[in-house]
Amino acid sequence: MDKIHAMQLFIRVAELESFSRAADTLGLPKGSVSRQIQALENLLGTQLLHRTTRRVSLTQDGMVYYERAKDLLANLDELDGLFQSDPTSISGRLRVDMPVGVARNLVIPKLPSFLQQYPGIELELSSSDRLVDVIREGFDCVVRVGTLKDSGLIARTLGKLSIINCASPDYLARFGYPENLDDLASHAVIHYAVNLGTRPQGFEFFNGDTTLWVKTGGILTVNSTETYHAACLAGLGIIQVPRVGVREALRAKKMVEILPQYRAEPMPVSLIYPHRRNLSRRVHLFMEWLTGIMKAYVD
Repeated sequence: MDKIHAMQLFIRVAELESFSRAADTLGLPKGSVSRQIQALENLLGTQLLHRTTRRVSLTQDGMVYYERAKDLLANLDELDGLFQSDPTSISGRLRVDMPVGVARNLVIPKLPSFLQQYPGIELELSSSDRLVDVIREGFDCVVRVGTLKDSGLIARTLGKLSIINCASPDYLARFGYPENLDDLASHAVIHYAVNLGTRPQGFEFFNGDTTLWVKTGGILTVNSTETYHAACLAGLGIIQVPRVGVREALRAKKMVEILPQYRAEPMPVSLIYPHRRNLSRRVHLFMEWLTGIMKAYVD
């Protein structure tokens, strides 16, 4: 059995959800396609496809194999063009993850030029406040903001993001400008927590040596950066946020920086990826491009 050919047949059947349609598009007998995929399942020791009289669908194992097989075949295609300088020779899927703010404010505005330069790359961009499982979910690389936990993954430090304190003009008009840390006792801080049920310790600031916390007022806790920003704009309290994420709001005077002498410690930005001896060209090119994008905004 030609395993690579069997993979190609499997992908075509999975995408068309039909042995007959797949066979027609490839100019092969339906029985031949069916036998080769059956042989592939026997080799792997698992069922890849659910077969009914009406349609064909992927099993759970089939979904995993489909994603890995597509990446493998894309890598083989890329290998064929390894020594070609033409950007169009670089193809295949990239799956990346980054925080919402990084995607919206830094990456998306620059992305058209990258995809125009490498039109053969298919990009899957995940952006949420959830920490994805890089290995299990098949990500090629991930941008993380904040201190990293030991995960056994490769990490490349990109720099640090400056953190500032902000409030809306409406909030400041109603409650006044805090001038020192003691004033925060009568001010509301909007709390951010990835997992609701845990509440941060209060207002955070870095004195040059260690991080300290000041107890404040504030009854709202959110678990989304989008909601965090929206709550500040609505006048619900003070937030502590990377400057790059609120540049437009500051320019438009929808937010005002306060207490510049009491800032939290800058947040490290890292690019992490699985331990692989040889990264594919498309992954390497994207990470180098992303590194260049981020360096314009980090300290």
